[in-house]
Amino acid sequence: MTLATVSLLLGLAGCSTDEKTKSVPELPKRVCWGAFAGADVAPLLPTGDAVTQRAEPFHYSEHVRSLSCLVYIDGNYGFRAVATRRDSESQIDWSSWDQARPKAVDAGKKGISWSDGAASYIPCEPTNSSPSFGKYVELDVTADHAPDEKQARRILPALLKQFTAFAEKELKCR
Repeated sequence: MTLATVSLLLGLAGCSTDEKTKSVPELPKRVCWGAFAGADVAPLLPTGDAVTQRAEPFHYSEHVRSLSCLVYIDGNYGFRAVATRRDSESQIDWSSWDQARPKAVDAGKKGISWSDGAASYIPCEPTNSSPSFGKYVELDVTADHAPDEKQARRILPALLKQFTAFAEKELKCR
């Protein structure tokens, strides 16, 4: 048996026609309140068999100051979007991300991104007919298990911009 034959046999031994290459399950066309296209979120997710999504209605109340949407792959967290009402800018503290060397993002009043997430905040006074639940909304998107950090650094700021625009429209910020 020649060296080339042994190499070929060893290479073929690792391949099985029964094995399926794992991929990211197909996401719905829109995810997380319709704020994001499923195709835009998919590259941030790990591979698996099943996708599920958990999201509260995008509506604040006296008792609800934080809204979240989580996308799971095989029961494991893959992507998260959170919108939290804040009474003042001083309540928005991103110092915990300083070690991640965040970069500025042009989203909302201020925005930043790091390897597996991005955050912004917007002034958002309720309309005259709405009760006041805070004057600012802090928004963040994270993908802790993204398969490609370089790709996540490129995608997350774009998703943050989409989320910021979505929140301003849905909350009717003035």
